[in-house]
Amino acid sequence: MSHVTGLRIASLLHPRAKSRSFSAIACFSTLEDGIGGGWNENCGATCFGMVERRGANTMRITDLIRSGTFIRRNRLLILLLLLAIAIWFVGSRNPATPAGYVGYLTRGALFGKTTFVDLQTGPTSSGRGWLLDVTNVSVTPYTYTEEFSGDRSVLSSDSLKIAFSVHLVWRVRPENVREFIEKYSTLGPGDSADKIVQIAYNNFLREPLRTYARDEVQKHKGLEVKDNIVGIGDAITKRVQALAKDTPFEVRSIVVGNIQYPPEIVEAVSKKLAATQELERKNTEIEIAKREKDKRIIEAQGIAQATEIISQRLTANYLQYEAIKAQRDTINSPNHTTVYIPVGPMGVPLVGNLNLGQRALTSEKANK
Repeated sequence: MSHVTGLRIASLLHPRAKSRSFSAIACFSTLEDGIGGGWNENCGATCFGMVERRGANTMRITDLIRSGTFIRRNRLLILLLLLAIAIWFVGSRNPATPAGYVGYLTRGALFGKTTFVDLQTGPTSSGRGWLLDVTNVSVTPYTYTEEFSGDRSVLSSDSLKIAFSVHLVWRVRPENVREFIEKYSTLGPGDSADKIVQIAYNNFLREPLRTYARDEVQKHKGLEVKDNIVGIGDAITKRVQALAKDTPFEVRSIVVGNIQYPPEIVEAVSKKLAATQELERKNTEIEIAKREKDKRIIEAQGIAQATEIISQRLTANYLQYEAIKAQRDTINSPNHTTVYIPVGPMGVPLVGNLNLGQRALTSEKANK
């Protein structure tokens, strides 16, 4: 009785495969009882020859699987294959890096140690791979603020306690993300990108920045600090940039601001300013009074000079001449105005002090 003694599966890429619509062929031989058999090692074209010669004993894989023979005889193999596929899908990942970040890509291991794979600049992903993982680091600028207030206030060169703030703008150099992760930061499970950067900043930049800020402020007198904040900021920037040279830290700028003095100093300065303003007001009033005095003196001098000039010109003959002109103008005026003017001989107006009271008294004494 014939039976199948061997089963092998092969995918044959043969020109005749397309013409016969074969994607895969199960080649096996059937032998009589007691006769050995096996797989034809010369698969390829030879197997196609077997298909032609043994059409009754050869079937497609799909037909073989439908028949249940393949599944029954290779159940363990199929289970192992499915298990391997499931494990690969569970253990494989496709880590992504968003825009504005650079990813530090690593590959884990079931046995051994995790290894660095590559850097990837977002937006991108690595593609699905076995035990891949990524730590994303932002390469956009950060702004950190250091406060110097309360117990952390700084004494100026004249021992005045000053509170202020220092604002640092910096970022991680994209090409140095690997060095940044491996040498300057401490990673923990589930750490966010901002926390990674914060830890590195605290480890490398924070304390030098605070030291440089104190040094530069202490070089100035207390009340002069607010007038030199730009120069102080530039000096701190140069020192921090020199420290960060050839490191993953790119320092953009440092600004000093929010200068605050003790309340008693602020009050004293306010009173001094108020007194100064009051003094300036008084000086302004005095100056105005002086100008008014000078104005009146000049006006009086002008009046005196004018009077002197007029008194020299107002002779009796001149006054009579002016009186005649006035009478003529009155006569020719369209207004009917009557003017009574004391006149002397020939109708010429009298000029001088009439002193009528003294004349009346003299006349009364004469009558007695």
